[in-house]
Amino acid sequence: MHTNPHHTSLVAVGDSFTEGMSDLLPDGSYRGWADLLAARMAARTEDFRYANLAVRGKLIGQIVDEQIDVAAAMKADVVTLVGGLNDTLRPKCDMVRVRDLLTQAVETLAPSCEQLVLMRSPGRNGPVMERFRPRMEELFTCIDELAAKHDALVVDLYGAPVLGDQRMWDVDRLHLTAEGHRRVAEAIWQGLGHEAESDWRAELPPSLPPNWVERRVADARFAKQHLVPWIGRRLTGRSSGDGRAPKRAELAPYADEPRDRTA
Repeated sequence: MHTNPHHTSLVAVGDSFTEGMSDLLPDGSYRGWADLLAARMAARTEDFRYANLAVRGKLIGQIVDEQIDVAAAMKADVVTLVGGLNDTLRPKCDMVRVRDLLTQAVETLAPSCEQLVLMRSPGRNGPVMERFRPRMEELFTCIDELAAKHDALVVDLYGAPVLGDQRMWDVDRLHLTAEGHRRVAEAIWQGLGHEAESDWRAELPPSLPPNWVERRVADARFAKQHLVPWIGRRLTGRSSGDGRAPKRAELAPYADEPRDRTA
């Protein structure tokens, strides 16, 4: 790995994790680790170009159908691919199909770019994580095997205890906070061979756990604002990403003005 490599373009592919939820900006749009990484790369390279094709709620099949060929055609220096985790959280998940689609995505993207970046995604500590951990780890095994075969970089976010800390996660319990996204950007930055700007693995200061009342209030808020709508979408076959366009659909000169748009 070269130290402080020179990259002129970045394309990010995936779902809500890559779109940037829940790193909310004052105008109501989302920033996220991909925008933060692009900003760092752009600061070092004149005329740096960036595209973010990720859309919340997308399953790996949708990512393959809607994003992979588009990303490959852009011929970027660096492409990040994170997908499949939404599939593992579904009650019925065909892991053979997930692995096959992820393989198809990697085989298409790897020859199209200088450096393909894959990730072992983080997970919030708690009962939901424990329920789906076997599927997640099966997905990560596939990612490791594909990376070894295609010389892709794997950034191991799952192996960092701090990113499992519940304080790193938004109230929806599915998406990282702004601090979580900042740490992911730093992890990828270092993985690409740049000098560290901070210790992204550093543990948070100790804190007292919330009391019973605080936990129940948080649970009620989560159920009303996030769990019930999520169940409703599942029952009706809808997705949070339906009708939504990528915030940066073109590989264009970077500008730090992300917008959360609908089609």
